Amino acid sequence: MVFRNALSAAGFILTLGLVGCSTTAPFQTSTASYSSVTDASYVLPTVPVQKIAPEYRRQLVKYDTKEAPGTIIVDTQNKFLYLVEPDGKAMRYGIGVGREGFQWKGSAKVAMKREWPTWTPPAPMIKRQPELAKYAGGMQPGLNNPLGARALYLYKGGRDSGYRLHGTPEWWSIGKNVSSGCIRLINQDIIDLHDRASVGAKVVVL
Repeated sequence: MVFRNALSAAGFILTLGLVGCSTTAPFQTSTASYSSVTDASYVLPTVPVQKIAPEYRRQLVKYDTKEAPGTIIVDTQNKFLYLVEPDGKAMRYGIGVGREGFQWKGSAKVAMKREWPTWTPPAPMIKRQPELAKYAGGMQPGLNNPLGARALYLYKGGRDSGYRLHGTPEWWSIGKNVSSGCIRLINQDIIDLHDRASVGAKVVVL
C-alpha cells in the first residue's frame, strides 16, 4: 500500500458549544488494512487487527452533525475520532485519549501536519518523568517515537496548544485513557487521517 504523501496548555480548556451531532449508526465491517507499510525509510509492522475491537477499526459511518465537512470531532468518552464528510457521513477512527487529570475539551485548528515528526517532551512532563530529560532537545523520528508516523499540531488563538493528533506504535492503547492529553491513533490510521485532513481544519474535542 502506498500513501500520499503530552501535555498541558494554560488557558486552553473551554466550555464547548453545541456541536449538533447525534449517535452514529452501528459500526460497519471494517475494510481498513493494518498490514505492514513501507513509509519513507521506515517499515511499519503489521497490526494484529483481530486483537482490536471492531468498533475501533477505521470505517466509514453515518454521522449527523452541524459541523462542516473536513471538521475533526473527537469523542473522548467513546474513544472515537470523526473526520466529517459530506452527505451525513464521517470516517471514524479508534483513539487513545488523556488519562485522569489530563483530559480537556474545546476547539482548535490544525496548524501544521508533519510526517515522521520529532517528539520533544515539554518541561512539565520532564519534571514528572526525569528520565525523559535526555529528549529535551527532541527525540528523532522512528518506529519507537511516541508521535508515531504522523502528527497534526493543534493551535488555539494562533498559539501552539501543546496538543497533537498523532500516531502511536502502541496499538494496544487504542480505546483507553493513556496519554498526557494528546489524541493517539494507530500508525496506519494517522497516515490515513493525515492524507485526508487539511491544514486549517477545525477540531472539536467533546
